[in-house]
Amino acid sequence: MAWIILFGAGLMEVGWAIGLKYAEGFTKLWPSVFTLVSAGISLVLLSIAARDLPIGTAYAVWAGIGMVGTVAVGILFLGESADVMRLVSILLIGVGIAGLKLATPH
Repeated sequence: MAWIILFGAGLMEVGWAIGLKYAEGFTKLWPSVFTLVSAGISLVLLSIAARDLPIGTAYAVWAGIGMVGTVAVGILFLGESADVMRLVSILLIGVGIAGLKLATPH
């Protein structure tokens, strides 16, 4: 269950990272509210997952999901570059996330 909660925390991190773009320096009310709520939920879920998972693993996986997800949203929906070096780098982060999952006994 901790891994599912951690995945949800990572998805919420994607939400607040993308929200930062639309909050425009926290000058737009509703994007700012969305960003702050997403960040809060993300941190709460991370802390819950960390009860059962090693903190180093939980934090690295949380950050990795956030990075990969944010880059994917940027490429798919915001017109960001999908050059080979960028995709290979994201693939390597994904491999690291999978490796940490496989190396953690929970």
